[in-house]
Amino acid sequence: MLFSGIPFLFYFLPLVLVIYFAVPRGGKNAVLLLSSLFFYGWGEPKFLFFMLAAILQGYLLAILIEKAKREYPGGKRSKVFLAASVALSLGLLGYCKYADFFITNFNALTGLSLPLLKIALPIGISFYTFQIMSYVVDVYRGEVKAQRSLIDFGAYVAFFPQLIAGPIVRYADIEADLKDRRHTVEGTAAGVRRFGIGLGKKVLLANQLAELAAHFNAAEEKSLLFYWLYAAATMLYIYFDFSGYSDMAIGLGRIFCFRFPENFNYPYISGSITEFWRRWHMTLGGWFRDYLYIPLGGNRKGQGRRLFNIFIVWAATGLWHGAAWNFAAWGLMFAVLLMLEKLWLPDVLQNKMFGLGVLRHVYVLVAVAVSFVLFDAADMAAAADIIIAMFGGAGVPAVDELSLYYLQSYGLILLLAVVGATPVPARIVADLGRKKAMAPLMAVAEPLFVLGLLVVCTAFLIDGSFNPFLYFRF
Repeated sequence: MLFSGIPFLFYFLPLVLVIYFAVPRGGKNAVLLLSSLFFYGWGEPKFLFFMLAAILQGYLLAILIEKAKREYPGGKRSKVFLAASVALSLGLLGYCKYADFFITNFNALTGLSLPLLKIALPIGISFYTFQIMSYVVDVYRGEVKAQRSLIDFGAYVAFFPQLIAGPIVRYADIEADLKDRRHTVEGTAAGVRRFGIGLGKKVLLANQLAELAAHFNAAEEKSLLFYWLYAAATMLYIYFDFSGYSDMAIGLGRIFCFRFPENFNYPYISGSITEFWRRWHMTLGGWFRDYLYIPLGGNRKGQGRRLFNIFIVWAATGLWHGAAWNFAAWGLMFAVLLMLEKLWLPDVLQNKMFGLGVLRHVYVLVAVAVSFVLFDAADMAAAADIIIAMFGGAGVPAVDELSLYYLQSYGLILLLAVVGATPVPARIVADLGRKKAMAPLMAVAEPLFVLGLLVVCTAFLIDGSFNPFLYFRF
């Protein structure tokens, strides 16, 4: 079930809201848990067993960790329970997501023909696995207390707004809201507004850009212009798809009176790859920083160890996104760029003289465009062919009629997407809202705009428009 689908928008969500606000406060988390399990099991009920097993082990072992630290301070029992929980979490993720990847590569290396397990990937398993791991580690560190209510803990892990596409919500972020939250009209309105904007980004921009990328993949004859149109469409599609889902998740959280962390902060305005990754998928970057990079030693053990830690983190980041070599190469590409920035490029990247401020942004955009071609490709060979062609290595014409046709057909969408990927629209709205003369007009215009977005998006969805789902890989 997708947020950008008719069943969710007009059946599941309204019914859940009615039940949720009708039950007493003490039953609201139970409603969230049951509705989330129904939401998750809608497409493939058997995946519920993986999730329930993950929830149960995280719940029980966190309690055992806390008890062991209290009764045997300084002992090894808590570490054993922590290691068991992490092993179970990573073991389940590895079995579901990476088993066939490793078997395939083992067969290629050894010449054997071990049969593949052909395991269907449970949607969102990478997200809820990381949430459970962060919770258990935080309990071990003493940063949060173990949750004694299985219903409340299950609601945290399975909460449907952020279940399949993030953001990655740490238990500490919503611990207080799980216990006691106050619902207000203002909060609900803010949530609806954020959800509507996210839905518009997904349906009206991301889906159209993905359609352009699909036309490129289906075309037999391609030009240099078409290759770059594809690269631009892909990087914008991935951004609006991912950030649109994050906006919808944050908005839904606000409706239920939870405050989720922000996940994107206009990454395409960055002047370096380091800055880009401070703005892109911020909850994932924060997770790897706090639970992998810093425990490995961070930047505290010398430059060589720091670079090694960056390599490990970005190899893991790449493989987190998918069990294929192009994802690993995608992560390692960013590792190399980040290492170069830290070693040799800091002075250049910080110099805004002689137009270098503009060149920094061009460098980032070109690097990110190449990276997302690699990310989106079916395999390494396909990615290499496209990247070589982008830089004139395929001997294709610079322009042809087909590329001009698609440029004309999707030019407005591309322009809107480029502008929408910057803070300009938000700043204009904020500036108008601060003007006293405009305040009454904005108070009326804003809800009408959101309502219009919902109506237009619904029309697109009813029409059966292209509606791909990026997160099957995660």
